[in-house]
Parts: sequence; structure tokens; C-alpha cells
Amino acid sequence: MKWETLWTVACLLFASLPKGQPDATCHAFVGESVILPCTTASPSELDVSHLMLFWQIESNIVHFFHNGEDQLTFQNANYSGRTSLFLDQVKHGNFSLKLSNVQLEDAAVYSCIAKQSGNHPTPTEKSKIHLNVSDRSSTVETHSPHGQSRISSRSPGNVPHLDVLLSFHLLVTLAGWRL
Repeated sequence: MKWETLWTVACLLFASLPKGQPDATCHAFVGESVILPCTTASPSELDVSHLMLFWQIESNIVHFFHNGEDQLTFQNANYSGRTSLFLDQVKHGNFSLKLSNVQLEDAAVYSCIAKQSGNHPTPTEKSKIHLNVSDRSSTVETHSPHGQSRISSRSPGNVPHLDVLLSFHLLVTLAGWRL
């Protein structure tokens, strides 16, 4: 497939994406692998030799599958060697993408776009998955001036800190005693 044709198809598919909230949100820590879920609504087995499947962020191709095989020539270099599909499951409508060695820069809204052509064409199916990425939490032990040990935790930005959870639990407990 020529680059111009691929780019035109990608732009048309992307332009047809609905705006709004993602269909799913995934969370991963730096260095881990994550599976971005995407499945078809079609109940029958698909002919992968006539399937076009894009994973992309805006106009950047994260993974492209066409005519029964991965076509990674135009894949964004940041994802090279880090993406894979579950090839034995694609014909059953599982288009989920495995992203390995997750980086902070991978946090984005990913689009999964699939189109079946040939004898049994299907409408273009679209799904949006938001990926949140956090550094691994770490625990640090410090000593207070009174000789007591104190353990503090550095949590990912979107996870409540332990002291907030303890304060909330204390407030709920005290509120319960007043009733």
C-alpha cells in the first residue's frame, strides 16, 4: 500500500472519530506493559485478510494491521518494537493492543479503528481509550527529631495519598459515632 493511500485512509478514518469521552480508561506504571482494550461488536468470525485495523494518537500511527499482517512501516518511531496485537484473537474481534515498556510520554487518548472490507464488509468501528501513566510509587523511611521512624509514600498523581485516605476514614468514623 502506498504511503499516500495509507495516509488518506488514516486521515479519513480519524476525521470520522466521534469527539467526546473515551470508551475506557487504563492505568499503567512506567516500565510495565499494558493492554488497551478494543473489541468488535460483530459476533461472527472476521476475515483478517480483508481487515484494516489502526491504533493511533491523533495523526500518529501507533500500530497498523492490514491484509492479515502487521504493517509497521509508518509506525511512529516512539512505539517501534513496543506494540503487538493478539494475532490469534484478531479473527474473533479482539483488537486489543499490548504496549510494552510504558513511558510517561505514552499517556494519551488512543483510537482503535477497524474496517472489514471484501465479501462481508462492516461499518467502521471506532473506540477511544485513555491511558494514564504514572511513575512507580516508592517508600522512603525518615526519622523524626524524637527518634521515631516515619514511613512516607510517594503515590502517583491521580491516586489519593495515604494520609488523605486515613483522614477520610477518621472523619467517617467520627461522623458515625455522632449519629
